[in-house]
Amino acid sequence: MLDHLFTYGTLQDPQVQQYIFGRVLIGQNDALPGFKSLENAVYDRYPLVVRTSDQNNMVKGKVYEVSETDLLKADIYETTAYKREKFHLESGIRAWVYIENSK
Repeated sequence: MLDHLFTYGTLQDPQVQQYIFGRVLIGQNDALPGFKSLENAVYDRYPLVVRTSDQNNMVKGKVYEVSETDLLKADIYETTAYKREKFHLESGIRAWVYIENSK
């Protein structure tokens, strides 16, 4: 069964995708409403999206169809700095998004 993964950072890079998934993913442009992006927020290098109270805030990115195995590989890549949660995208697709892990 395929799922959706919304990306806004390095997971959009074809070389990163080849390394993690063993293939380049085909995605479509989409956006995550009610969030804003913070650059260099994780390890002073990687972006992070944070929820805002304004649905007009929007993070642009790409959404991909992925398998459960792909998601587990992405979890390892993203480390415990992020956690994966589902949100509705501007397109109406419900997708997994890596957000801040505030454990």
